[in-house]
Amino acid sequence: MTTPSRWRQPIVAIRRLRHLPRWVRRVDAAAGRRVNRRRTHPAADSALVALSRAADRGMLWFAIAAVLAVVGSRRAALRGVASLTVASMIANLVGKRVFGGDRPLLDDIPVGRRLRTPPTSPSFPSGHSASAAAFATGVALESPRSAAVVAPLAAGVAYSRVHVGAHWLSDVVGGVAIGAAVALLGRLALPMRPKNERGGPTPGIRVELPALATGEGLVVFLNPGSGKSVVRADPEEIIRRRLPDARVHVLSGDEDLARLVDEAAAADPRPLAIGVCGGDGTVATVADRIRADDIPFAAFPGGTFNHFVRATGIESVDEAIDAVQVGSGVTADVAEVAFDDRDPVTVLNAGSVGVYPALVVEREKLEKRLGKWAAGVVALWRVLRHAEPLEVSVDGEDMRVWSVFVGVDPNFSHTVAPMRRLRLEGGELDVRILHARSRLHAIASLAFGRKTSAVLRALRVLPLRSATTMFTAESVEIRVRSTEADLAAFGRDGEVEEELARSDYSARLRIVPGGLAVYARPE
Repeated sequence: MTTPSRWRQPIVAIRRLRHLPRWVRRVDAAAGRRVNRRRTHPAADSALVALSRAADRGMLWFAIAAVLAVVGSRRAALRGVASLTVASMIANLVGKRVFGGDRPLLDDIPVGRRLRTPPTSPSFPSGHSASAAAFATGVALESPRSAAVVAPLAAGVAYSRVHVGAHWLSDVVGGVAIGAAVALLGRLALPMRPKNERGGPTPGIRVELPALATGEGLVVFLNPGSGKSVVRADPEEIIRRRLPDARVHVLSGDEDLARLVDEAAAADPRPLAIGVCGGDGTVATVADRIRADDIPFAAFPGGTFNHFVRATGIESVDEAIDAVQVGSGVTADVAEVAFDDRDPVTVLNAGSVGVYPALVVEREKLEKRLGKWAAGVVALWRVLRHAEPLEVSVDGEDMRVWSVFVGVDPNFSHTVAPMRRLRLEGGELDVRILHARSRLHAIASLAFGRKTSAVLRALRVLPLRSATTMFTAESVEIRVRSTEADLAAFGRDGEVEEELARSDYSARLRIVPGGLAVYARPE
């Protein structure tokens, strides 16, 4: 026999009496009534329900961690997921068993706000809120800028648990307190890296390049559309001021950069060096065109990620100018990729097929509205939520994969797509394959790789079997067969060859040792 709803509220209150003081229960009841009586637009209700469901089992936070890891904030991602894992265990395995309590009555929750499958575990504390607070606090400890994106999402998840009727206010407050405390205490187990600590790749083979104190003999192409969100000072102003005799060409949207570089290389007198200030794709285009002319390369950081420029030890436009003025240079390995019968083109950092190129395409659709960081989070969520694995063969071996990543020389970390080189010379390709298993596994592997994923598997957060294969080679051939798949496009240094996804194609990559002379930070 079902208990009438008018009698169930007192029963719930009696059960909660054992766990919480009377004043807390009064606040919970008042907060619940206020939230339930407040009229909100159906779209807002749907959005909060979707946000609450997205955080189930930490999926939302794994997706964000994967984006952070790919864009270079791996320590923030690692601290965030480590805090989340511990906080979730404390909240769900300890807190709920010790305190427990009944959840709010569904009869009191407006129909449009209810979850499709209401949770049945004990109410206090909120595991979703603990995970959200732990992840956001962990990320904030390492990367305040990333936390500016994560914190509003974490707050939204915490509030959504009250809005959808899954928790009382006290459950959410308790979960947030547990999550934040775990992340803050986690500094003892995982000390924070000093802000002035500077990681970087092993330098390449040192060479002397033309020392251009005033910039005479230097041609610089500047892409004003790159890296608006991260370049604080105007790079054009700095270059013109410190290298007054350099020829600076500011690109417009309709110019053919490859043709302009070819014309500059063929000019009389021949330039002593050709440089570029822009994102990874712009840098790769210029490097590809000047390699055949054996002209030294000057790379100025002007994009969001600056993967190749950072590999030379340069972190700012001023540091790049310092290297040009004293003639400090290295020879750096590059790779070449040939698609079917096309001529090979240069790869500075990495080529990949699967999740990462699909993420770039989806992110570019959203970043004008959301900004690059938030767009990256939403894009990865969409890609891994709807995409199907890719049918490929790698060196003749057929397989179903989420991604195949090929880096130039060894890369940092054990993640599937680390995107930052460990060294500029080494004479080998770094191949990493993420095989097709669960989407949760794919997200965790993208963010944390085999070592951390092994810990998550031991905690039963992930399946027990690893889904990654890693090896090195001087060359590798990838044949893509899933022509209708969302993941079929090939990515090269941040640019995507989308037209290739419309037919079967092969991508043959090979290492070119010492293939580029580039200005680098002095020793």
